[in-house]
Amino acid sequence: MADVDASAAEVAASAPKARSKSGLLIGLVLALVLGGGGFYAVYSGLILGPDAVETKGESGTSAGLADLPRVSFVALEPLVISLGPGSANRHLRFRAELEVKPGTEADVAALAPRVIDVLNSYLRAVAVSDLEDPTALIDLRAQMLRRIQVVTGEGRVKDLLIMEFVLN
Repeated sequence: MADVDASAAEVAASAPKARSKSGLLIGLVLALVLGGGGFYAVYSGLILGPDAVETKGESGTSAGLADLPRVSFVALEPLVISLGPGSANRHLRFRAELEVKPGTEADVAALAPRVIDVLNSYLRAVAVSDLEDPTALIDLRAQMLRRIQVVTGEGRVKDLLIMEFVLN
């Protein structure tokens, strides 16, 4: 019996003691709180942010707003283009605006009928599968902008802003 009691005592002594998980839980909560506080301090500009005195200009507005370039826009008439008989969609509704160099708005507006003609001709010639592909809009926009720049002359039209491109 003494041997059984001695071996049971050895087994009990050699068994690892159960660790408390409260230390791990406290460390995890503390890490989350400190991480969130650090993020807020950097995001709000309390730490590593620019000084408020440096960003203010003479008029009290931030310097970033005063540095915006002047832009002008010329709205184009909406286009409705009928698609071929093999497509599931019947029409394309297209509306755009042209970003022009300030001071050339009247010249570009006078050429608007030619611009609409070029856009209408180009969009009628594009394959329906290209119109239905959402990633093709970037290429279509670049092609249309280049054609518009040829019609209006270099340096007048900076960009083509597509306001509506709906297949129905």
